[in-house]
Amino acid sequence: MQAVARTESGRPYHHGDLRRVLLDEAVASLRESGPAALSLRDLARRAGVSHAAPAHHFGDKRGLLTAVAAEGYRRLAGSLGARDETTPGFAGVAVAYVRFAVEERPYFEVMFRPDLYDPADPDLVAARSALGAALCGPAATVADPPLEAGIAAWSLVHGLATLGLAGNLPPEMEGDLAAAARRVTGYLVPPSAPAAATEAQPRPPKGKKKKKH
Repeated sequence: MQAVARTESGRPYHHGDLRRVLLDEAVASLRESGPAALSLRDLARRAGVSHAAPAHHFGDKRGLLTAVAAEGYRRLAGSLGARDETTPGFAGVAVAYVRFAVEERPYFEVMFRPDLYDPADPDLVAARSALGAALCGPAATVADPPLEAGIAAWSLVHGLATLGLAGNLPPEMEGDLAAAARRVTGYLVPPSAPAAATEAQPRPPKGKKKKKH
């Protein structure tokens, strides 16, 4: 039977789950104080383990934040895949994206700070690619060429999320970022032109007149 320990907050865990506990405590610390204040020593104290335990799992602070960023990419990709279908099309993707940015802010702020982690880490690269597919895939159906459409869509929703977190949106948009996402995505995908019917209807060729009998 595995020994049961407790974190500083009193949460029990099995020693076999220590990596998970350390990640959870790291995210809690990021939520409270941001990445600058995070340290492996403080993380060990929070988890109630030896100072060497975090280094065993992550190596150093950069390795820890690499793991946080990779998990953030996976969680965001999962959120986009499980988005609320009551908001159809790319608007639903945008709503899920900005909600993640607000509700999972510690992950979001680390994910887009490559100076904090190893951007070439294989696990992180795979997680980032999964997010790109989850986000750009739906966006690519609304315009051509797909690559540029996907990047334009990502830029739009990420910019909106960043402006919202920084408090730089107009007052009428600050209260409900999800509603703002629905509004601004209308400029990329007009409501009158659903994604499933973006192609123009075929027209008869010009220059040919109907023969008279």
